[in-house]
Amino acid sequence: MSSTAVRPVRIVVAKVGLDGHDRGVKVVARALRDAGYEVIYTGLRQTPEMVVDAALQEDAQVIGLSIHSGAHMTLFPKVLELLRARGATDVIVFGGGIIPKDDIASLKTLGIAEVFTPGAPTTEIVDWLRKTVGSAA
Repeated sequence: MSSTAVRPVRIVVAKVGLDGHDRGVKVVARALRDAGYEVIYTGLRQTPEMVVDAALQEDAQVIGLSIHSGAHMTLFPKVLELLRARGATDVIVFGGGIIPKDDIASLKTLGIAEVFTPGAPTTEIVDWLRKTVGSAA
């Protein structure tokens, strides 16, 4: 009988930009861990370059971005641009935080897979991940 190792889904969760509000991203990271995903939280004040470097070093399949500073239309697309430049077009990027509804469609058009705003239940995020990348392991 042979067994095939199942690669666990690895998610880099990052707080991009200059704001220092990290409670929400920590709650999301914990919920993803509790759901069985491998989560690497990179901390506050990450640049797009730092996020992409971490995702590639950690061999992550998913990046979760959090932002409250209002720079989502600059920073989120920059992460996508850097992933493309590094040949990592298979990495799924989702985001959350203070993002106006009018910007969500634009972000999705640019390639952000999903956007969660404040008040989104963590179960909604986990369910979306399960449908998008499968279960944790």
